[in-house]
Amino acid sequence: MRLTVANQLTLLRILLIPPFAVLTLYGYTGAALLVFATAGLTDLLDGMTARLTSQRSSLGAWLDPMADKLLLLAALILLTLPRTHVVNHMPLWLTVLIISRDVVIVGVVAVVNLAIGPRTFHPSIWGKLATATYIGTGVAFMGFNYLQRTSPIIDIGIWLSLALTLISSGDYFLRMRRLINEGH
Repeated sequence: MRLTVANQLTLLRILLIPPFAVLTLYGYTGAALLVFATAGLTDLLDGMTARLTSQRSSLGAWLDPMADKLLLLAALILLTLPRTHVVNHMPLWLTVLIISRDVVIVGVVAVVNLAIGPRTFHPSIWGKLATATYIGTGVAFMGFNYLQRTSPIIDIGIWLSLALTLISSGDYFLRMRRLINEGH
């Protein structure tokens, strides 16, 4: 197996998580925003590179969503912590809801694959929209934390994240039900 350029970009995203966390924890909001934006850019570039150069790989199919989840997990937790040196904190209930959704999805997919056998489970448009919204909301939080201001944009991001979390959860539930029924 060869490490493609797309996979290297994904690995870079994973490697950017610790500096992002340290910068956020110590109140370097501008630098943290820059690192997070760079990590987000690698997400855009790795997918584009894989498609344009026909470098899609099974490693990339596993690494890319894992990198996304790790980056978002770090951002959600760091922006929720009350002791983090930021003006705007992510609501705890939203962080718990988003993380719970992902844990349940991963757990159910694992159980289905173990109990019924391998099933291909592609992300839905609702899941992709939810992830994009989480990233956009995270960027808004970090940007306004850097400016040391509040903004209605943050409130919009919170409520849009809630709505897409609920919609994508329902969509995944229905798709998972169909997937399980295909096994019988």
